[in-house]
Amino acid sequence: MYDLGAVLLFSILAVLSGATSYRKIASFIEARRERLNTLCGLNWRRAPAHNSIRYALLGLDIPNLESAFRAHAAQLRDASEAGTSIAIDGKVLRGSFNGFEDCKAAQIVSALATENSVVLGHVFIHDGDKDHELAAAQRLIEELGLTGQLFTLDALHAQKNG
Repeated sequence: MYDLGAVLLFSILAVLSGATSYRKIASFIEARRERLNTLCGLNWRRAPAHNSIRYALLGLDIPNLESAFRAHAAQLRDASEAGTSIAIDGKVLRGSFNGFEDCKAAQIVSALATENSVVLGHVFIHDGDKDHELAAAQRLIEELGLTGQLFTLDALHAQKNG
């Protein structure tokens, strides 16, 4: 019933505007539905319910989505003739801790092209141990083919045995 691409785009716009829940994403879409319909050539009579948004987002194929975002970021970076400065940092994803399932909060390492503020890619840190951030950063650099670049990283990455 709802176009997945539009749901994803509108969800991203909602989060960028401060939405922090599926209900807030649905409220964002409903408040701007007519404008979004016009801009995207849609004919939605109402915004998708928060549960529909949740199921749509949970059903995304994360590796394919990351690949699509990486390809888009590479195009943006090429178009701007970016320099060589890449910032790499690990973060804990707020709200990702699941006490019911006894799961630790999710952690990712991201690479950012500093000249044009384009996020080039992410990788998940598979274990909460800080030593795994080192391996994740190295894996991200390799996956993105970022050789011959200037990197900025935390002091954690300046270890002798890292």
